Amino acid sequence: MYIVMVSPEIAPVAKVGGLADVVFGLSRELEIRGNSVEIILPKYDCMWYDQIYDLQVVYEGLWVPYYNTWIHCTVFFGFVHGRKCFFIDSHSDKNFFSRGVFYGHGDDNERFAFFCRAALEFMYKAGKNPDIIHCHDWQTALVPVLLYEIYQHIGMSHPRVIFTLHNLKHQGIAGEYALREVGLDDYKLINNERLQDDHNPHAVNLMKGGIVYSNFVTTVSPQYAWDVRTSDQGFGMGHTLHVHQSKFGGILNGVDYEVWNPEIDPHIPVKYGPANIDDKYKNKEALRHRLLLRQELKPIICAIGRLDHQKGVHLIRHALYYALQNGWQFILLGSSPDKAVNDEFLHIKNQLNDNPDCHLEIGYNDELSHLMYAGSDMLLIPSLFEPCGLTQMIAMKYGTIPIVRGTGGLSNTVYDANYSDRPFNERNGYVFHGTDYGSLEDAMHRATGLWYSYPADFRQLITNAMGYDWSWNWPGKHYLDIYEFIRNK
Repeated sequence: MYIVMVSPEIAPVAKVGGLADVVFGLSRELEIRGNSVEIILPKYDCMWYDQIYDLQVVYEGLWVPYYNTWIHCTVFFGFVHGRKCFFIDSHSDKNFFSRGVFYGHGDDNERFAFFCRAALEFMYKAGKNPDIIHCHDWQTALVPVLLYEIYQHIGMSHPRVIFTLHNLKHQGIAGEYALREVGLDDYKLINNERLQDDHNPHAVNLMKGGIVYSNFVTTVSPQYAWDVRTSDQGFGMGHTLHVHQSKFGGILNGVDYEVWNPEIDPHIPVKYGPANIDDKYKNKEALRHRLLLRQELKPIICAIGRLDHQKGVHLIRHALYYALQNGWQFILLGSSPDKAVNDEFLHIKNQLNDNPDCHLEIGYNDELSHLMYAGSDMLLIPSLFEPCGLTQMIAMKYGTIPIVRGTGGLSNTVYDANYSDRPFNERNGYVFHGTDYGSLEDAMHRATGLWYSYPADFRQLITNAMGYDWSWNWPGKHYLDIYEFIRNK
């Protein structure tokens, strides 16, 4: 099968969050299964160009319709760790993708509306006629709209579209001009059945358009698929998803075990697996040495990831102080898109700089994250909502026990050591459900209590966690089943 991914991100060259890992990992799995996969992305100026092999121009004169003119683009091709990627570079005074950042500008809706038009124009002009176009998140939501309103009438009648929602908090709410600029009839499309936002009749909702026009819509875990239709986690999209529920489902993301695997990980000093779990503690010693933590018989609890409100920042902050009050060690790696949150954690870091049981790394360091997964005893993920979550699945592969709030994909992957209805040999972590400090403290006490008082049972929990297969094997199969289903409709 010939599949084209259209995405704003791919790991490791253009990565803001888990979306980038999903695009890379799923593409790789589909290729392993014998499919031809190509990925179309913007050519940002801030990509990690040293991670792109043999980058070269493959299409020089791509003229993309835009409002009442045309914008000249150049298309580059290169391999990103084996993945075949096309990068669209626009030559315009609007400077769509030369901003020094991936997102965060007031005209993001216009930037990515243009990217959608450019991606389809490139496929059309280059003679690409894929079986499946797989679009990722609101930034690509106009691809199915443009395909079925414009491009199928000029020859692109073959492709079917699947649209994956990675996070419904961000939907692409725009003015009608965002449609007119890329050649769409705003009078035809701005109505309740198509792209009109359900809460602002004067606004266009790009994500809604992607849902309405796609042949199938997925999100990144079964629980999140339920949550976004039945709770406020849909951020106003619940009605649209209910209307289109016959073509909507949740598929759990996978983890790339070529990257996240303690048996082959080049970033940790001592490799280990289920057969030699004791070597994990050599990495714990190395982690303490690197972060100048005291070497003592106590658990290390870590938090890894973005410090935004979705991730339960107030609970992370409380967990840090609570761990220190109880004589445990706490380490954190992450940063926030919110300057106030970043500054707050930098202040905490300065306050606790000399504490031998605590280390805060404000920023992101890929190499350090590998060592933290390998050397920590527990990983804290107190998310207010979590579409899928990759960190808990990565942690389990490294024998690091997740302590999570039971929401979204966290509910689909973490089974509580005390309260799960599964047999003990299938339990793999700790789950709490409230957003209050007491619920968090209870889960932390249960986890550390087992670590101190019942080390053999804690070791069994580690063995259980490491035994789960969260690779792309099953998700890849599920996506191929959907591709076949919509291709034959």
